[in-house]
Amino acid sequence: MIRTPLRPLARILQARDKGENPDAIERENLRLRHEQMRDKMRTRAEMRLIVMGMVFFCGFILVGSRMALLASTEPEEPTTTIAGSQIVAQRADIVDRRGRILATNIDTHALYAQPQQMIDPIRVAKELKAIFPDVDEDRLVKDFTGRRKFVWVRKTLSPEQMQAVHDIGDPGLLFGPRETRLYPNGRIASHVLGGSSFGREGVHAAEVIGVAGVEKTFDSWLRDPANGGSPLQLSLDLTVQATIERVLAGGMGIMNAKGAAAVLMDAKTGELISLVSLPDFDPNNRPNPLVKGKDPSASPLFNRALQGVYELGSTFKIFAAAQALELGLVNSETMIDTKGPMKWGRFTIRDFHNYGPQLSVTNVIVESSNIGTARLAIMIGGDRQQAFLKSLGLLDVPPVEMVEASGAKPLTPAKWSELSSMTISYGHGLSVSPVHLAAAYASVVNGGTRIRPTLIKQNGPQSGERVLSERVSAEARMMLRKVVTEGTASFGNVPGYAVGGKTGTADKPKPTGGYYDDRVIATFASTFPAHDPKYVLIVTLDEPEDRMGSEPRRTAGWTAVPVAAELIRRVAPLLGLRPEIEPLALGDVTVTNN
Repeated sequence: MIRTPLRPLARILQARDKGENPDAIERENLRLRHEQMRDKMRTRAEMRLIVMGMVFFCGFILVGSRMALLASTEPEEPTTTIAGSQIVAQRADIVDRRGRILATNIDTHALYAQPQQMIDPIRVAKELKAIFPDVDEDRLVKDFTGRRKFVWVRKTLSPEQMQAVHDIGDPGLLFGPRETRLYPNGRIASHVLGGSSFGREGVHAAEVIGVAGVEKTFDSWLRDPANGGSPLQLSLDLTVQATIERVLAGGMGIMNAKGAAAVLMDAKTGELISLVSLPDFDPNNRPNPLVKGKDPSASPLFNRALQGVYELGSTFKIFAAAQALELGLVNSETMIDTKGPMKWGRFTIRDFHNYGPQLSVTNVIVESSNIGTARLAIMIGGDRQQAFLKSLGLLDVPPVEMVEASGAKPLTPAKWSELSSMTISYGHGLSVSPVHLAAAYASVVNGGTRIRPTLIKQNGPQSGERVLSERVSAEARMMLRKVVTEGTASFGNVPGYAVGGKTGTADKPKPTGGYYDDRVIATFASTFPAHDPKYVLIVTLDEPEDRMGSEPRRTAGWTAVPVAAELIRRVAPLLGLRPEIEPLALGDVTVTNN
């Protein structure tokens, strides 16, 4: 900025010429300069006051608006907004079809240590070993006396264990609150529930995640806060499940079996009322998986009812008979050639007994003739047989809501030859799980509509596609009933419940090829009541042997059938079924006049 001089030379010279005092010019210019400076500073101060006034006004508006907003909203707990700082541990309950708890959460504590705060780390390690016998004392001593600043000691504690740690009295031992998963029924439904573990862990919380079964399948749903804490309701019935597990374990012991499986399914809805695999485990203390290379079935984690795919023997014969009836190739009284042995190239098909030169289609099922069923398969043909078995779900992975279902892929022949068709018709050459078999039987006996198994409670019957006519379904039910009243499953008769079913005894394959001579998979596929099936029950025993006679007996009629009969006797009343007199055919009724 250029300032005006206080003593401008031109004016000074003019003032001297006129005899005026030049100092007056300087005083006047100084006064004018001060007035300009005063006006400029006043303007600047006024602008600052205006700006400050506007700032205060906006501040008051903002605070007032925020106060009004807070006054108009519901109060809630403040939460941190730092990303990744919060671990959501809450997990929804799992309940059975009647709302009874199968899995829930409990509050507990974790134990951790800060070694730098310990007074006597060696004594602490010794006393912790006394409280937790499974911990490594030497490892604790190494961790407590080393350079580590943080050590996890125990992920969960019981109240008694927590008190015992309190009594140690060392400031380096600290507790962190957390939730853990509890299965209050212990081993019951262990394969269905699967189990859980901890994911992300912090000092004050831990993430609970599913590791198997429905816990893993529905992991995201169970952890989703949007569900509002609603439980996951399964189709299982806790009372029925517990009863079947107990009876099946007893039957497995009596029959000296290596393992056992049972599937109880609603024939109309496809709901799995019970799914049992033995041996089982406690999901509260889930065992470790076997190392690679070991036989999976040797582990209690192996689900024989779903993951176990077996050749299920003569239980498949009803499918061949039903398809032949549906195609109009035969009727229930058509005579089938059963002369044996039956030669096919270099292969021979034999029956367990000599049933004579001919049997009706019904008696082929009742007497369980391999030769008769093979001849039905020849009439049907491989392509039609394959399409029918696929329509029953026997060639696909079962749509059960468990991660283990993906491992239940049926084992089919590389080439579906005519010989394959014959052997598959009586249950050899195609391996499926007991769950597969239960769904297929339900589809055959429920009137002929396709059933898909589910572990989620349904609101009503499934409306699947039709696989058989109602007439053929009724004839199939009649054949299965006669298997129990007149055939190989005579031990399966339960007074008042009209059981129908089919036995199946299949030689167990060797890992190196071929079959064992003294090891079998024994299965009884049953329905009850036979005239109007409401439930399908599959019982499978792995390597059973009835030693109560003079010679060991391994066939399903002697092993699986008695166990299934006892199961039906126990659970039918629990399912609300009352014993009733079986309706007779009109031809069996004699009218008399008194």
